[in-house]
Amino acid sequence: MRRYIEIPIQLLDIEGEGFHIMVKGMIHGKEAHFLIDTGASRSVFDPNTISTFIDNLEFEKKEGMTAGVGSSDLESSTFTIDTFSIGDLEIHDYEAVALDLENIHEMYEKLGLPHIDGILGGDLLKRYKAIVNYKAKKLRLTR
Repeated sequence: MRRYIEIPIQLLDIEGEGFHIMVKGMIHGKEAHFLIDTGASRSVFDPNTISTFIDNLEFEKKEGMTAGVGSSDLESSTFTIDTFSIGDLEIHDYEAVALDLENIHEMYEKLGLPHIDGILGGDLLKRYKAIVNYKAKKLRLTR
């Protein structure tokens, strides 16, 4: 068994101004779309979107505030995802952050891009030693 897995990525053209990186995965057995954000310290999920994947979801208000690009002092919560996967990599009992991603959903809808179910940030990218290969259009993660 190889020590790493490679997952195809899709480069989403943002009106000719740059690209976002998207990868497909699964949350509780349902297909999901994730953005790769190397600048995000934590992986985040929109509370309304994640509720379509997980029944009877319980959020716990996070102490302090969360900051993001273009905004400050955002309220966030935490919750647990029992199982989600990125390619063949399965992640269990992940404590995730819920953050309102409505502004991203609106922008993507206007641009005709796929709905985003979560943003994979530095916590997971570092843990699994992520390497983005733009030429091969692959995300490499180490088990």
